[in-house]
Amino acid sequence: MAKQSIRGADRLPARRVNPALTTKSTKREFDRKEMKRPTERLRSYLALTKPTIQLLVVLTGAAGLVVEGSLNGDPSRFTLVLLLLAMAGGSANAFNQVFERDVDADMTRTRRRRPLPMKRIGVREAYAFAGLVGTASIAGFWLFFNLYSALLAAGTILFYSLFYTLYLKPRTPQNIVLGGAAGAMGPVIAWAAAANSLAVAPWLMFAIIFFWTPPHFWTLAIYHRTDYETVGYPMMPVIIGDARTWVQVIRYSVLMIAVSLGLLWSGLGLVYAISAIALGGLFMRKVVQAQTSRVPKDARGVFGYSILYLLALFTMMIVDAGL
Repeated sequence: MAKQSIRGADRLPARRVNPALTTKSTKREFDRKEMKRPTERLRSYLALTKPTIQLLVVLTGAAGLVVEGSLNGDPSRFTLVLLLLAMAGGSANAFNQVFERDVDADMTRTRRRRPLPMKRIGVREAYAFAGLVGTASIAGFWLFFNLYSALLAAGTILFYSLFYTLYLKPRTPQNIVLGGAAGAMGPVIAWAAAANSLAVAPWLMFAIIFFWTPPHFWTLAIYHRTDYETVGYPMMPVIIGDARTWVQVIRYSVLMIAVSLGLLWSGLGLVYAISAIALGGLFMRKVVQAQTSRVPKDARGVFGYSILYLLALFTMMIVDAGL
C-alpha cells in the first residue's frame, strides 16, 4: 500500500472560498415559524447524527451481538445495546458536523443537506445535543452493562470527533485509513457490552469495516474531488490522482474480502460463505470496471454498492448465526 506522508498535504492549493457564496447565498432561507415545529426540529437533530451511517453502525453492532449470542434471548437488553451504540455514533457524527460546519458550507455535496450550513439549527444547540447524547450513551453502557463498553464508546467518540475531524482529516491523505477505526467499532463495543470481554470474531468484523472504509470513501472522493480541492482537504485523489487511488482501492478491497472469509473460522457457515464470496466478487467486478472506465459516475456506483455490500454482508452474518 502506498504510504502518503502528512507532508503530502503541502501539495494542496490554499483553501478557496467560492466568490458566488455570499453571506446571503450561504444562509439558506427558511421559515422560522416552520422550524419551531417539533417535527422539523427533530429532523434537524436527527440529521446531525448522519442516519445512513447510523444504520450501518447499528447493523454491524447487531451482527456482533447475534454472533456473540448471550443476549439473543433477551430482546430488551439486546435493543438497549443498539440504542446506546447509535447514541454514541450519533454524538460523534454531530460533533463532526459542528467542527466542519464552515467546510460543509463551502462544499456542494453538503451545504444544502446538513442542518448547520442550512442554518436550521444553532451551533450551541448542536454542541449541547452532541454532548448530551454522547454522555448518555457512555453512562448507559456503564450503568446497564459494564465499564469496558463504556470506555470503548467514549474512546470512539473522542477519536472520531477530535483526532480524526480536527487533526487527521485536514492534514494527511491517510485520514480515511486511520479514521476508519472509529467507524469500525460497532461490533466491538456491542460484543464488549454483552460479554464484558472480547474475542477474535468482533475484531475480524472490525477489520472488515476498517478495510471497507477506504474504498467506500475514496470512490466518493474521486466523484467529488473538486469539492475537496475547494476546501483544501488532502483526500487521496487530490494528492496522488485518480489512477493511483484506484490501485489503493483495489488493494483495500482485496484485504476486505480476504478478512470477510476469515470469519468462517469463527463459527459461521455455508450461508455466510456463499454470501461473502458472491458479494465480494461483485464488489471487485464493479471496482475493476470503474477503474477501467475512469468515468466519474462509475466511481459513484462503486460508492453506492459499497453501502449495499456492507449491509448485505452483515445481514447474512445475522442470518447464518441464527440458523
